[in-house]
Amino acid sequence: MRKFNLFLLCLSLLGLAACQSGGTSETPSGNQDGNVAVIEFENGDVVEFEFLKDKAPETCKNFIQLANKGFYNGLIFHRVIANFMIQGGCPNGTGTGGPGYTIKAEFNDTKHLPGIVSMARSKDPDSAGSQFFICVADDTYLDNQYTAFGKVTKGYDVVEKISQTPVDRFDRPIKPVVMKKVYIK
Repeated sequence: MRKFNLFLLCLSLLGLAACQSGGTSETPSGNQDGNVAVIEFENGDVVEFEFLKDKAPETCKNFIQLANKGFYNGLIFHRVIANFMIQGGCPNGTGTGGPGYTIKAEFNDTKHLPGIVSMARSKDPDSAGSQFFICVADDTYLDNQYTAFGKVTKGYDVVEKISQTPVDRFDRPIKPVVMKKVYIK
């Protein structure tokens, strides 16, 4: 009986370790080499953006890995400022969360113009993780301060519509704007 209990304890610990490490060490399912991210919203709207892999390769790789793991599925655009940008990718829905790690900034010569997708971060340039924003104005004063890594190629009208969503005093949409599914193609 003691050996059997020890066996069960070992199995439990192995299961716990697997859960804490994400279950397996295999590459997440999904398209690792895709050039386009697709954001499907709960209301049926779709936005697609093309990765700027030549400008920010590690940032693109990070976004692709998170999307392939389903990280963004069900998250909201938690910060919306008309004539500026829409921001999402926080698992807490408050702008305070991330994937549990940060990535190094990859500033580049991409201008922050309408439709550019860029990483959100705190004061530290190397503090980005999962949060991103999509510009809806000429935000070139952000150039060389935030890592631009994508450009909207389909559904920019959806981005503009989201930017006009009624918000509370914290720039949070009153009616949540939910990313039903984010995937790579």
